[in-house]
Amino acid sequence: MVAPVETAVKTVTPFSYSISGSVQIFTSSQRGFFTDVVAQALRVAGQGTSVLVVQFLKGGIGQGYDRPVRLGQHLEWIRCDLARCVDTPHLDDAEIQSLQRLWRHVRRTIAEGDYTLAILDELSLAIHFGLIDEAEAIEFLQQRPPHVDIVLTGPNMPESLLETADRVTEIRRDRSVGYC
Repeated sequence: MVAPVETAVKTVTPFSYSISGSVQIFTSSQRGFFTDVVAQALRVAGQGTSVLVVQFLKGGIGQGYDRPVRLGQHLEWIRCDLARCVDTPHLDDAEIQSLQRLWRHVRRTIAEGDYTLAILDELSLAIHFGLIDEAEAIEFLQQRPPHVDIVLTGPNMPESLLETADRVTEIRRDRSVGYC
């Protein structure tokens, strides 16, 4: 016969503070998607945390925000629904509308708090090209849920974004080959 054993239940006290998400920036004088950023996304997703990767100016695969690529259970990767990679501020109306739909989707999705890490690739270049409003991007960063980490990548990073960042990494490697 087995006798019940009484044990004291240990009460866990929650932290008296909340952990705030950070804003990290990876920038370079040229375009490129940084290995460190991809590694961070995979590591975080592999630990069971939800990650969103958004490539604003990459297209060519008929994807769009409503058809994300799911890499494992916790990582979603979306691109703008464009027939090409954008390397100029001159877009036709359909391309501009597609980019604006993606930007609205990103703001809404992150505001809902479903992701703990969001990587916004080339948001800086979209701002530089005049396709996304700089003040709107700053407001988005300031109003995101407090637990969400944001990583911004791209060249031509506006000073206002650099000022909001908790960490800025400048990649100074010279690339002789163009990248889109």
